[in-house]
Amino acid sequence: MEQELLLECQRNNRNAQRKVYEKMAGRLYSVCKRYLKNDEDIEEVLADTFYKIFTKITQLQNADTFEAWARKIAVNECLQKLRSSKGLFISLEENFTDHSEGTTENLSLEKDILSLLNFLPEGCRAIFNLFAIEGYPHKEIATMLSISEGTSKSQLNFARKKLQELLVNQNI
Repeated sequence: MEQELLLECQRNNRNAQRKVYEKMAGRLYSVCKRYLKNDEDIEEVLADTFYKIFTKITQLQNADTFEAWARKIAVNECLQKLRSSKGLFISLEENFTDHSEGTTENLSLEKDILSLLNFLPEGCRAIFNLFAIEGYPHKEIATMLSISEGTSKSQLNFARKKLQELLVNQNI
């Protein structure tokens, strides 16, 4: 992101904020979509994310890290939304409903995987995203979600197992 554009955002220049929004909205929407299923929740979290970005942009020290910083805000907002939902984590003994039968869409691999993530329970999906996509270690995930490291690991294993089953069922 251009340093001058970010400096203008720090000065609350609405045109600069609009430009940043236009450049980042699609990317941050994709991040939110990996964590949340409901479009209304995604839009709400995205709005909260940009509010935080523009109210805390003065804390940004280096323009080169803006995208990573904004992405982290989006992830944290998604996790906050998930924590406020009840039933974030499932019992590993709970039956998993396979929703993959009857799906004949031929989408790109990325879209296929994203759609398969939507079949996972929210807690498993969040942990899979944090670990496999965002690269957080289990200790940090446990702290972020107020769970034990063991719960993080078991939820990740459950997510991987179910994703593998879904991939086989989808012939991907």
